[in-house]
Formats: sequence, structure tokens, C-alpha cells
Amino acid sequence: KRAGRRQHPSGRRAVRRAVVPAVRGEAAPVAGDSLTRLLGREAPRSPDRDSLEAWGRALGAALQPPVVVAFDGDLGAGKTTLIRALCEGFGVEDLTAVTSPTFALIHEYAAPRGAVVHADLYRVRSLEELAAIGWEERVATAPVLLVEWPERAAGTLPVETIRIHLAHDAEHPERRRLTIDTRGFVTP
Repeated sequence: KRAGRRQHPSGRRAVRRAVVPAVRGEAAPVAGDSLTRLLGREAPRSPDRDSLEAWGRALGAALQPPVVVAFDGDLGAGKTTLIRALCEGFGVEDLTAVTSPTFALIHEYAAPRGAVVHADLYRVRSLEELAAIGWEERVATAPVLLVEWPERAAGTLPVETIRIHLAHDAEHPERRRLTIDTRGFVTP
């Protein structure tokens, strides 16, 4: 179900949706599709790994900095796999570097359209720990900020953050459940 659009105070169109799972489960659209469609009706709802990666590449190609994307879900649900595909679509030059920064907390990847900052906050226990790694500045200045375990940064992410939830599909172990929340996200 798609809700209407409203005007953002900046004059850009805002996409207004509740937390709505996507409607299709087949392969993702090509990279030329609009970001709004990729985040809405054309996102795979129950993708296998190939579909998830294809959608991630298309999403990465469509992203316009600055943007924050938060990923949550169970361990092993595919967050890092999706992030790697998104980085590939965005043009990250060294895809072998795209790994989960669980112990380093932050990895930064070079791309022609701007750096991609990948944060894995699984080990963060407090807002003081976030402050110690310069979190506020990273959120404010990263062209693309990809955040795993965003609940560890409670209240520090912008309202316009794109939120992606991945979960295991109990009936189909090779598939994942994908839910996207774009409340507050403003289209470029």
C-alpha cells in the first residue's frame, strides 16, 4: 500500500510511508530505476541471495549523497552481503575491503561519488563509546553512511535515514524477509 507524497520544508519531495514490506519477490530491477521505486514496490520482499545482491547493486547505483542507510536483523541474515552489493552499485573501488567492521567499528571505502562509511555498532555499549569514535561528525559529514546495528546509536541518526530490516525466512531458509522503512526520507 502506497501513501501519498508531501512537500519537505526544503522544497524536495518526501516519500511518506509506513513500515511496508516490498511487494515483489523476483529479481531486482536494473540500476536505472528510481530510488523511490527501488525502496518501494520494486524491492524484493523475500529475496534469495542473488535477488538480494542484484537489488543491493541497483540501490547503490541509485543512491544520491548524502544518505544514511541503517541495517538491522539477526546475525547471519545478510546485512553485510547486502552492504557489499550496495557498495558495488555505488562504485566502491575495492570490494574485497567491504567486510563487517565488527572489531574496527568503522571502515571507509573510496568511490568516485564520495566515500562510503560502513559502521558496525554491534560492540558499542554506550553513547560515550560512540562519541569517542567521532560518531556525530561521521553522521554529519559522510557522503554515504551504512550502519549495522543502528539501535546501538539510539537517537543519533537523522530522521531521513533509510531503514532496512533483514530476517531469516523460516519456511524458505535460502530466502530472507526484507522490510524497508522510508519515513522521513527525502528524495534527491
